[in-house]
Amino acid sequence: MHPLLPLCVFWLLPLAWTLEEDTPLDCVPRRSVPYHRDNAHLFHEEGVFNYSTMLLREDLDLLLLGAREAVYALDLKDISKKLASVKWEVTQRQKDECRNKGKNPETECKNYIRILHQTEDNRMYVCGTNAFDPECDYMSYTNGKLTLEKKAEDGKGKCPFDPFQRYASIMVENNLYSATSMNFLGSEPVLMRSSPVSIRTEFKSSWLHEPNFVSMTQMPESYMSEEGDDDKVYLFFSETAVECDCFNKLVVSRVARVCKGDLGGQRTLQKKWTSFLKARMDCPVLESQLPYIIQDTYRLCDPQQPWKDCLFYAIFRSQSDTSDLSAVCAYRVSDISKVFAEGKYKTPVPVETSFVKWVMYSGDVPVPRPGACIDNAARKAGINQTLDLPDRTLQFIKDRPLMDQAIQPIGEKPLLVRRGATFTRIIVNQVQAADGEKYSVMFIGTEEGTMLKAVNYNGEMFIIEEVQLFQPPEPIKILKFSNVTGQLYAGSDYGAAQIPLATCGRSLCCMDCVLARDPYCGWDIVVQECVLLSNSLRGLIQSVKEGNASLCPGADPVKPMNQSIWPGGNLKLRCPSPSNMAKTSWEQDGSPLTPSTRLQLLRDGLLILNATDSDTGRYSCLTAEHSKAGLFTTTVAEYQVRVAPGSGDRNAILPWAQMDGPSVAGLQAVVVLLVVSLLALLAWNFYKGHIPLPWNCAKKNKEQSQENHEQGGLDANQDAVRSAAAEDKPLVSGANNGHSSNHTGGEVAFSAAEEESDGQKVTLPSFQFIDDESEI
Repeated sequence: MHPLLPLCVFWLLPLAWTLEEDTPLDCVPRRSVPYHRDNAHLFHEEGVFNYSTMLLREDLDLLLLGAREAVYALDLKDISKKLASVKWEVTQRQKDECRNKGKNPETECKNYIRILHQTEDNRMYVCGTNAFDPECDYMSYTNGKLTLEKKAEDGKGKCPFDPFQRYASIMVENNLYSATSMNFLGSEPVLMRSSPVSIRTEFKSSWLHEPNFVSMTQMPESYMSEEGDDDKVYLFFSETAVECDCFNKLVVSRVARVCKGDLGGQRTLQKKWTSFLKARMDCPVLESQLPYIIQDTYRLCDPQQPWKDCLFYAIFRSQSDTSDLSAVCAYRVSDISKVFAEGKYKTPVPVETSFVKWVMYSGDVPVPRPGACIDNAARKAGINQTLDLPDRTLQFIKDRPLMDQAIQPIGEKPLLVRRGATFTRIIVNQVQAADGEKYSVMFIGTEEGTMLKAVNYNGEMFIIEEVQLFQPPEPIKILKFSNVTGQLYAGSDYGAAQIPLATCGRSLCCMDCVLARDPYCGWDIVVQECVLLSNSLRGLIQSVKEGNASLCPGADPVKPMNQSIWPGGNLKLRCPSPSNMAKTSWEQDGSPLTPSTRLQLLRDGLLILNATDSDTGRYSCLTAEHSKAGLFTTTVAEYQVRVAPGSGDRNAILPWAQMDGPSVAGLQAVVVLLVVSLLALLAWNFYKGHIPLPWNCAKKNKEQSQENHEQGGLDANQDAVRSAAAEDKPLVSGANNGHSSNHTGGEVAFSAAEEESDGQKVTLPSFQFIDDESEI
């Protein structure tokens, strides 16, 4: 072993511990909310699937929801109310053609709505996959009715062919920007603007190489720009890295951008982007050797701040099959813009081994700068549009669209790293808390149909809750937020859900409300409830950074509940914990309870097995939860348990005796009614003769005794019959003269055999053979 190796290990250990502390991998939600219909407003129509396209029409109080072969207009305030719908189904001919191309007629050969955008004339532009033949149309909503205008347009390059292929699109001033595939096979990826002049990317691997498109957004960078800059459209995607000279394909995350005023080149790059530039995005996660892959982004801008202060929040997943980590990273728009405006380029260099290696370009850069938008400096040089750009600049960007520098997240580390269900979508909302500061609350959808609500407090990632939205669990495929309603809208294959930003009512006491550290909620001392800050005019108790529950007033003592149990019985005392971060403990008569084989601590309570007299007493369930402000303990439940006198191994739990009240009076009435009914039933049976009167029974017994005395010879034969062999057939009583077989003098069935005495056969008239067991 090299003598310096142990020193290197000891030198790296503190660094590893520091990184592990900064990035906790098992960030647990404080509260887990299981599925319940009250969690959200839900919409689902029988036989319709894939609710993955949404358009908020806040001017019409509508949520336009695109699904498979249908578009719905839902009430924005309650999406469970359908206001209108329109079907857009494929014809049988289109389905047959799709099937002939090798596609599944039941899943792929349908019309999946993929594009829904509002136009400047308040109509909607809608596109669908249309059985692998994408088509677009205009749609209007008038007089409570959705109508397709049947103005079919070719959807190639606007909408994907494959309904399960990732894509991205936005509408900017009636111009559709789309990132999808141009052909049936999906082998010609393109970033395209459809109008007024159709512009697209080159079909070169250096531009787009097996991409997986994620999202698009616009940045108004021309607003109050001192340089006279143009607006930008940003595209986020992942692709196979052309710059990686490794044996296996490596997928990396990218951000690309184009200028809104781009018209293409005059001779070089005709009707192609002259401003297309792309750069790698890093989201470094501890134990990963492979780059994490981008899944979704959200742009957060403060309307009171310039565009350079906007942030992009992005979620990433591991590309390794052995890792179940997901991460959230945040990027400044100014950092991304700086890389494109000032960064170095990568250039391909042929090498002897017959492949191309990408290295940093160190030569002269043409003027105007390749990939730059037309600004005041270009206009002074007589270049007023991209058609005026020199061929040297255009040829440079055609060959070198990739930037050398990778874009790093804020703090050069993720905001959140979590094991478990993969992150699929993200939305970020900014809220002002009671302390006057603004906090960015992240709402993250997962593959298991849950929604995480998380905030980063000065580097500490805190997950407020995780709510199950869909049952059965379905991946969340789209998320939207409405400023008008303050509601979130989520879509999956199964249906759509609408949830509020906060459900403060889940916290039932002040301590739970404060420890939740939800910037939307605070404890109102007057009404004794956890309420929304925006709905209260009074100052509320809130401590989002520290979770200081000592600010709460003293809580009222918990009223004990009475429980009884038989000796040797079992009893469960329930104690649901309000938090996943709280530790539960039990006390008996003020002393800590030690778990044993008879006293088992469960996740939601205490189980007492084989109860004895020593189990009598007062049981208290306490929860202790840590926050930055300290440890806070509260009593959640109390029980007064008594072991009832008696013996035997009984598992029944006895209620405490109640000597008055409406329940006792009701019980007495029921008992009287039952006694009267029983007496009436007996009288009816006596009257009908089903039950003989006692004096009738005595008289009949006397007559039967005389008859038996007269037939003495028959008695001897009967004794012989009673001692017959066991294999003979059983005998039962014959006719009973209408008397019940339940009274004392009733007939008895027994086994006997036919015997002959002195050559004569003995006949038993009061008995008969049973030849079939089914007659017994």
